[in-house]
Amino acid sequence: MTKYSGIWPVAPTPFHPDGTVDYEGMKRVIDCMVDQGNDGICILANYSEQFLISDEERRKLTEISLAHVAGRLPVIVTVSHFATQIAVERAQHAKDHGAAMVMMMAPYHGALMRGTAEQTFEQFARVGDVGLPIMVQDAPLSGVDLPVPLLLRMAREIEMVKLFKIECPQTAAKLRALVAEGGDAIEGPFDGEEAITLLADLEAGATGTMTSAMIPDQIKPVLQHFAAGDLTAATEAYARVLPAVNHENRQCGFRSAKAAMVEGGVIASDFCRHPIAPLHPQTKEALFRLIRPLDPVVLNWGK
Repeated sequence: MTKYSGIWPVAPTPFHPDGTVDYEGMKRVIDCMVDQGNDGICILANYSEQFLISDEERRKLTEISLAHVAGRLPVIVTVSHFATQIAVERAQHAKDHGAAMVMMMAPYHGALMRGTAEQTFEQFARVGDVGLPIMVQDAPLSGVDLPVPLLLRMAREIEMVKLFKIECPQTAAKLRALVAEGGDAIEGPFDGEEAITLLADLEAGATGTMTSAMIPDQIKPVLQHFAAGDLTAATEAYARVLPAVNHENRQCGFRSAKAAMVEGGVIASDFCRHPIAPLHPQTKEALFRLIRPLDPVVLNWGK
């Protein structure tokens, strides 16, 4: 497997029931993710509820998380922002505190303010000047179209743009084109969306995946079997986890990992800040019904 490969889940951000950030709980989240056998960790991404966190909380979470990881795993810090200056400052802060790389979406704000292709290229180039590898997050949330020719130009002309997290519709088709046309410039083709399309994406050339922190230890064998050339075993491993992954992707979203971590004694609360509603009891019950038979690390870690 390549340098940029394997499973790099997104760390959830725990909150106390009063809505304040649980910084000690964040350390336990990190420890659990290390014990899950992950290849890396991503913090402050969409599944970390980055859009519900203040700038000061982001700064503290970055510093606390990187200090607590203490080199046990490489860490990706998400630095997306519409303002290029702020994205650069976030990237520099991450670098100063030991991040292995940063992840960014294209610049956007709301439904109507979206960076053009040239503005997007320029923002990534300026963040690249910080000197950390960049993962381009091609996510529908931004509403910004990132066609393959633009991604190829970024990979070829911006030295630090090395990884691509593709999670748009028909991910496999885009990954296949990106890998075929980009060659060695595409050092880390990844997928996301909780691995809901993982097997097809691996066949299209993905070397890694960025899931949630719910059951990455159970998803990782799919990548390992595929890398070993055993498509039958990879397919069986994928079929084993797919019902849980589907329920997470379609019913729970980022609330699932925190619910599982509460159930397993990793953190004390699965609180999400308003306007995010808590999981419906039936939805949560179905989640546990699907993940308990898998016996993931998260359900046993704190017990």
